[in-house]
This record gives sequence, structure tokens and C-alpha cells, in this order.
Amino acid sequence: MQAETTILVADDHPLFREALENAVDSLDRGIEVRTSGSFEEAVALLDEAESPDLLLLDLNMPGSQGVTGLTQIRARFPAVPVIVISATEDVATIRKSIALGASGYVPKSSGLEDIRKAIIEVLDGKVYVPGDIDLDAVDDDETAELIERLQSLTPQQTKVLGMLAEGLLNKQIAYELGVSEATVKAHVSAILLKLKVDSRTQAVIAYSRLGGSAA
Repeated sequence: MQAETTILVADDHPLFREALENAVDSLDRGIEVRTSGSFEEAVALLDEAESPDLLLLDLNMPGSQGVTGLTQIRARFPAVPVIVISATEDVATIRKSIALGASGYVPKSSGLEDIRKAIIEVLDGKVYVPGDIDLDAVDDDETAELIERLQSLTPQQTKVLGMLAEGLLNKQIAYELGVSEATVKAHVSAILLKLKVDSRTQAVIAYSRLGGSAA
């Protein structure tokens, strides 16, 4: 029987990747599991014609740093729901992940039953967070303001910001996105305006603050 749902497990730790795979297999819902050990490989699998229906994303894996990787996934693949998998159980990180587009958050200390519950709820269109996390609570003003400004970016602007953070020049970004340098310059100008910063460097510094210490 052909699988009805495809789930991509992206985690660089083989043992935990296997544990997640076992958790998914035990759901018995006609699910196919694909795995990835790096952020770039996960993006490549998401970019396929038949992309996965759900992504389980390790927040800190090769090619990704904290929730910055999450923002890039959400910008490039807005139709694919994401459950963040992280060793970090910090409430602020959980709220930040959900605010930036994650559909769920599962600490790595969670039992298999909690992981299965998270997958089922997100596949059913709900948002899953552990325990009694208050998603409406406000963290420090600076972080909340930065998240609000990032939420104002278009998907293409978010992609450009991620490439700026990688150190790419305008002409390199233009090549990667298949647009003109003038278009990239326009995106950069809009990013600076929306983030309320004066330079590319300041924009990258602000964006990198999101990385935090997630693992």
C-alpha cells in the first residue's frame, strides 16, 4: 500500500534520528519516513516535486543555527508544517519558534508518546507545545520587537536576509534566486527599512540574535 503521508526527519544525531523514525513508524497511519542529517539535505528533499507533508526539524544542525533555519524553511516551503525538535526546553525559545511559523515544538527529552501526539496533532492542523506553555505571554521587549519586524518580511526578503547572513554578495544572491541585482538591492533596502537598521551588517547582527543557544 502506498504511503498516504510523508514525514521528513531532519536531525544530525543518528540515534535520535532513529528514535524519531521509530516513533513515526509506530503511528500506523500509512506514513513514509525520510531522513536527513544536515540542513542542506533537508532543503533538497523539501525541494523535490513530491515534498514531504511534515518536517521534524532539529533546531541546531549542520547548516542551521537556532530558529534562523526555521525562518528559512518557512520562507521557502510555507505549505509544509514544521515541528521543531530541540534539546532546549527554554520557554522563550518555544514561543519564538511558534511565533516564527513552527506548528509544534518537541523537546528531545520527550517520551515517544509525546512525540507521537505532537505529530498527530500537527497533521490534524493543530499546534502542539509541551506542557502548559502560554504562547500569548511576552518575552523581553527587544526579542518581541525583532520577531514582529521579521514577521513583516516577505518570503523572498527572508530568503535574501538568510543569504546576507551567509555572507553572499548581491550578485551571488541574484544568481541563486534567478533575479537581477537591482531586484536584490530593492529587497535589501526593504529589509533594512523593516528591521529599522542602517546597514547590511546591522541586519545580519539582528538576525543572528535569533540563533540563541538552541540545540
